[in-house]
Amino acid sequence: MKDRFLSYAGPYRELMAYYRCAMMEVEAKFKVLSEELSLQYDHNPIETIKTRLKRPESIIEKVSKKDLPLTVESLENGINDIAGVRVICSFVSDIYMLADALLKQDDITLIGRKDYIKEPKPNGYRSLHLIVEIPIFLHDHKRLMKVEVQLRTIAMDWWASSEHKIRYKKDLPVKVLEEIDKELLECAMIGAQLDKKMEQIQKSVMDKSAK
Repeated sequence: MKDRFLSYAGPYRELMAYYRCAMMEVEAKFKVLSEELSLQYDHNPIETIKTRLKRPESIIEKVSKKDLPLTVESLENGINDIAGVRVICSFVSDIYMLADALLKQDDITLIGRKDYIKEPKPNGYRSLHLIVEIPIFLHDHKRLMKVEVQLRTIAMDWWASSEHKIRYKKDLPVKVLEEIDKELLECAMIGAQLDKKMEQIQKSVMDKSAK
């Protein structure tokens, strides 16, 4: 399979370059929003912006799981999260405000939305996922590209990063993994409570300062 994949090396590199351009476009949009909104609010709603492009190994694994042909066309049409932009916020309310602001822009098309904040995954994972389509302007034509946008609070991002490091490729007995999963879920619930409490404190401060 890897040999077949390498036969598309030229077109594959070209497609990845397009995805990098799309990530830069989305990242730039959030940086502009951050600059604008930091003037309107007493805090900057964006703590950090991260970008990532799926590694070839991860792409091949996803293609295999979806039983897709290993072609550049199937990658572009069948996989929505090759390019990713992660936006880390202070408060849950910032997440929805930024998502709404992004989706109101007339060159952004929403392809898919999964709200793991309102409905967390069974393991406790929380985040707002958007699949958006954005145009990139090349020297002789315009091309529409898909980017996955993940919006999280600091607590959500810390939990997701820690959970991945704890669970990733760990060859442990099932009983031990089940106990770890239980403890990780408890940590996720504590994180959700912290987010809620911090949001309440922030709202209280805002209400009092407005009087």
